[in-house]
Amino acid sequence: MAEEAKTDKPQTHPGVSVVGAGDGETIVLGTTRMRVLEDGSHTGHRLAIAESVLAPYTQGPPQHRHARHDEGFYVLSGTVRFTVGDEDHDAAAGTLVMVPPGTPHTFANPTGRPAVMLSTFTPDLYVQYFRDLQDVLADGRPLTPQANIDAMSRYATEPATGPA
Repeated sequence: MAEEAKTDKPQTHPGVSVVGAGDGETIVLGTTRMRVLEDGSHTGHRLAIAESVLAPYTQGPPQHRHARHDEGFYVLSGTVRFTVGDEDHDAAAGTLVMVPPGTPHTFANPTGRPAVMLSTFTPDLYVQYFRDLQDVLADGRPLTPQANIDAMSRYATEPATGPA
């Protein structure tokens, strides 16, 4: 019987995407570091996945609504405060928060410890929003609320200023 070749690398088949522990595209937005694990290019743009590390006392984006995609957040460590309309939900490690289209939401890390979460975007269109924000910073421009709103508007997203 022939001995199978041994390797530390996972075996892949055509079309299978494997992103290792240190791999993926890194996007830094102020005190948040995001690692894009899947940008939609391997899923027919049906799904994108990112890991985000929120530094202590990080404020999130302005409260907003997505018109065309669901957003999911799974808290891996720390605590993330999700604000949905006027309600706050402190999500500890192991908590899943699913936000359907049209729901006003934002998130923040209100604690003195880093928080890590895994986010999903279905479909994938919102990943480019984060790239656009990174471009604003790379061009030396400040990441103002208006710059954020301008970027959101390109991806079927708007500030949440009233009931849906």
